[in-house]
Amino acid sequence: MKVLILSMLTLLFSINSKAQNTNVKSEVKTVTTTIKDSNGEKKVVKSEETKEVQKIALEEEKPNTLNIPMKESPVDVTTKTKVVVDGVTKSVEVNHSAYYSMGGAKYQIQSDKTGYVMTSPNTKNLSLLRKTSNNNYIFKNKNKFSVGYFDADGNLILETYDEKTDSVVLEKYTVVKP
Repeated sequence: MKVLILSMLTLLFSINSKAQNTNVKSEVKTVTTTIKDSNGEKKVVKSEETKEVQKIALEEEKPNTLNIPMKESPVDVTTKTKVVVDGVTKSVEVNHSAYYSMGGAKYQIQSDKTGYVMTSPNTKNLSLLRKTSNNNYIFKNKNKFSVGYFDADGNLILETYDEKTDSVVLEKYTVVKP
């Protein structure tokens, strides 16, 4: 009976110890505010969870070495805000509406009912950003389709496939800080 129990415990612990293939960083910030007004006292709890997930990619193995260096890979950042007012919970995704710059040009991203709209004040070109199920965005304007995401600093990164070079081209729209 002892052998059976020890065998099952060994099996159970060995199944749980598998290799990790992603780096995950999670941070939660909670702010509690009490508001007093003529109707009484309200307690507002705002909780913001930021989760960064990076898939681990390794460089090529070099002969006669023990360690394989890790390759840079994109980081998926999701931020969820939860506000509780007197026991009623509301969840809100982070709004990335702001001004961005790339190559000396300035762009404005505004949220709409299904994602974001990007406009350039100089040319009034309209581009659409639509959210996918894995927290990325499909970027579309009249002559380009790309996949985009917001990095940890709030910058918009677009990845576009180039048929001529058979590679992926990265474009970084840097958020303009006020």
